[in-house]
Amino acid sequence: MLFYSFFKTLVGKTVAVELKNDVVFTGTLHSVDQYLNVKLMNVKVVHEEKYPQLAPISTGTGSVFVRGSVLRYIQIAPSDVDVELLQDAARKENAPAKQVSASS
Repeated sequence: MLFYSFFKTLVGKTVAVELKNDVVFTGTLHSVDQYLNVKLMNVKVVHEEKYPQLAPISTGTGSVFVRGSVLRYIQIAPSDVDVELLQDAARKENAPAKQVSASS
C-alpha cells in the first residue's frame, strides 16, 4: 500500500512511464489504483519514430491506460517527491506490530 499511497499524491503531475517492451510515454498522471494500473492524460510517446503505430495517441491530447503488470519504471521529477512523507510512511509500514497480551 506504500507505493499506492505515494502515487496517489502524484495525481496531476507529469510523469514518464516505461513499459517492459521499452515503450516510454510521458503525460499527466490522471489516476492510479491498488494494482498500480495507471491512466495518463496528454500523452506523448518518446522516440515516436521507433513506434509509428503509436503516433495517433502521441498528439498530446490522447490518453492511455497502462496495466500495472507491464510497467517497468515510473519516472517522476525530484521536486514532486515529498521525501519526509515517504520516509514516515516507510517507517510506519515496517514498524513491528504491537503484541496484545492475553489476560489470564
